[in-house]
Amino acid sequence: MRVSSPFPTFLSRQCLLQSTSRAHFWVPSIAMGYLPFNRGWKDGAGNPPNPNGPKTDYLWREVLTRESLTNILEKYAQVVESRDERTGRKKRIQIWPRYHQLAVVRKLLADAAQHGAGKRYLIQHSAGSGKSNSIAWLAHQLIGLEKDDAPVFDSIIVVTDRILLDRQIRDTIKQYAQVSATVGHAGRSGDLRQFIEDGKKIIISTVQKFPFILNEIGNEHRGRTFAIIIDEAHSSQGGRTSAAMSKALSEAGEEGEEETFEDRINRLMESHKLLPNASYFAFTATPKNKTLEIFGTPNPQPDGAVKHHAFHTYTMKQAIQEGFILDVIAHYTPVESYYKIAKTVEDDPEFDIKKAQKKLRRFVEGHDHAIRLKAEIMVDHFHEQVFTQNKIGGQARAMVVTNGIERAIQYYHAIQAYLKERKSKFEALVAFSGEHEFGGVKVSEANLNGFPSGQIAVRFREEPYRFLVCADKFQAGYDEPLLHTMYVDKTLAGIKAVQTLSRLNRAHPKKHDVFVLDFLNDVDTIRDAFAQYYQATILADETDPDKLHDLQADLDRAQVYTPEQVDDFVRLYLGGAEREQLDPILDACVAIYLGNLDEDGQVDFKGKAKAFARTYAFLSSVLPFTNTNWEKRSIFLNFLIPKLPAPQEEDLSKGILDAIDMDSYRVEKRAMQKIILPDQDAEIEPVPTTGGGRRPEPELDRLSNIIRVFNEHFGDIPWEDADRVRQLITETIPARVAADTAYRNAQQHSDKQNARIEHDKALLRVMTSVMKDDTELFKQFMDNEGFKRWMTDTVFGLTYSEGRV
Repeated sequence: MRVSSPFPTFLSRQCLLQSTSRAHFWVPSIAMGYLPFNRGWKDGAGNPPNPNGPKTDYLWREVLTRESLTNILEKYAQVVESRDERTGRKKRIQIWPRYHQLAVVRKLLADAAQHGAGKRYLIQHSAGSGKSNSIAWLAHQLIGLEKDDAPVFDSIIVVTDRILLDRQIRDTIKQYAQVSATVGHAGRSGDLRQFIEDGKKIIISTVQKFPFILNEIGNEHRGRTFAIIIDEAHSSQGGRTSAAMSKALSEAGEEGEEETFEDRINRLMESHKLLPNASYFAFTATPKNKTLEIFGTPNPQPDGAVKHHAFHTYTMKQAIQEGFILDVIAHYTPVESYYKIAKTVEDDPEFDIKKAQKKLRRFVEGHDHAIRLKAEIMVDHFHEQVFTQNKIGGQARAMVVTNGIERAIQYYHAIQAYLKERKSKFEALVAFSGEHEFGGVKVSEANLNGFPSGQIAVRFREEPYRFLVCADKFQAGYDEPLLHTMYVDKTLAGIKAVQTLSRLNRAHPKKHDVFVLDFLNDVDTIRDAFAQYYQATILADETDPDKLHDLQADLDRAQVYTPEQVDDFVRLYLGGAEREQLDPILDACVAIYLGNLDEDGQVDFKGKAKAFARTYAFLSSVLPFTNTNWEKRSIFLNFLIPKLPAPQEEDLSKGILDAIDMDSYRVEKRAMQKIILPDQDAEIEPVPTTGGGRRPEPELDRLSNIIRVFNEHFGDIPWEDADRVRQLITETIPARVAADTAYRNAQQHSDKQNARIEHDKALLRVMTSVMKDDTELFKQFMDNEGFKRWMTDTVFGLTYSEGRV
């Protein structure tokens, strides 16, 4: 019997490896031309030196042997057929593993076959590394993995927060097995147990649903072995999610027929730990300290520290150098804002300086005038620097990142209005969750956009949509190769900064660069964020469990609770008591907290209680020992903390926005920069175990001083002769522009739009003639885009109203 196979397609078109030197290899790609197939060197592109021959001899020793090539054709190479939901057109894509994908899957399979179930693996692979295919190939091949002639894993569970991964895995394995008999998607309660009973080998679930689904697994499945593959591993995997996972799948989580109180405590402590009957394969581009400590490979140091690193890495540096993703901070432009605010009340009240400054910043940045000005800069930049430059073959899109729903809706309306003013053919879309009241009306993204929310990603790729205004949506896991430019008006730092800006990095055959215009962040903040994940990320040391002893001693010393109350509460809780029986114990502790502790004591106790609960939730999954007192206090504190009211704190900045108004606002684009990242691995500190402290004393100052400092900080242009410049801008230059013949004719015989065009030409002529007398003003007009825009609008407002007949 002859079985049809797609493999001849690969043999004839795809497997023709090309080498231009003895140092590098490339593989042809229909979509992207020739792509590198190299091992990597110093966390970047290329191959390491080979003392025994050419750098590329790994290809003949590892990849193109008869056994290896057969394995690739059987287990990796495939033709994936996709269908456009709107047009119905089908597209066939050939997929061939990249070197790092082949290497990581083979390395993981070899280690799991050698050691069996019970190990943890962290895979730090950059965005754009093809993690979805790597996960799919790994999941499929773990099914048949054997040790001592027996399967290593009974079931493979894939936990993801990306809904497309389910389809990608099925596409990957559909050539090899009956999909319905192999893969199941556990979307609701009861699915996971049913799939295990039905013999499905790969079970897919989401991060959000997984802990609840695990509760449905019966005791009869606890003795099985599992491979748990985590897509985009988050630190939450070390907390309650891991606890629920362990409790459901481990033999330690099984309830005995007749358990004492101590038995329940011991079972609970053991069930927190990572499963001894499961191996974890955690994939992420941006590992946090918790992720590294839980899943990373420990590396003891001579000084006693224990560093943790990934089992396998494919760095951002290498992905950029090999051309699989773009460098999103190679064209980064910070935009400085300059404001002037004025006092509108006669008296001079005192306010809390720090809180007042924050409120003033939010006020001016969210002011309708500021939003409109920034929206104009975004739209003009997109038309002049992106669209007219034919970026991505004229198909480039832009994302506007805002710091909240209210701001996103403001930007959406401002951008739409200015696009119409410009008579642009483009439009904007807005993305935010739920409904929001704006202008006295409840609005949602669906009624603003005019179509259901689920269509935003698809419609954004179609005309006339070129701007996507976002409020905490599409900022992680959104892969759109047509996205070219990002306008940031949101404070970003750390992983959030990397995840957000990395939306731009997806490659496209016609995409050669990307732009970032950032209105709120600075170069140093963005550099620090990306530096942690540019190369390998290493945990500097493990979390010190002794800190829990210190926290427990401090909490016990506060005498908010007694050991007897903790024991009574935990005994009732584990016995299944209702809240009516639990709350009296907690309420008695809250009364002591309020009655016996002053404000600083309350802040200190609640802070340390949170730190204890947070640290123990993490450490309980990785410590090789158990501690009954810690477990009891963890249970008790997790119920007590929500009942502890925060100290009443008077807002000493209240009313400041009623006492001021915005006098002026401008923005100034700084020079575009290529942010250079350090060429070294990054070390991050372990999970912090500190807590407590005291409430900071507010620093008060007069309103007039707060405004003066604010204006000085965000300042205006320091003109050498401010009075002369003011006269030029408000009198001399407008008079000369108003006298321009072409401009006067446009006012009399055309509409406002054409009059504005002639005005701008006239103003440029006047400014050029002013240059010899006032180089300072001319330089600001030509170099400072924000000042030029303000001055152009001002002069047009003065002359258009005067000159029109």
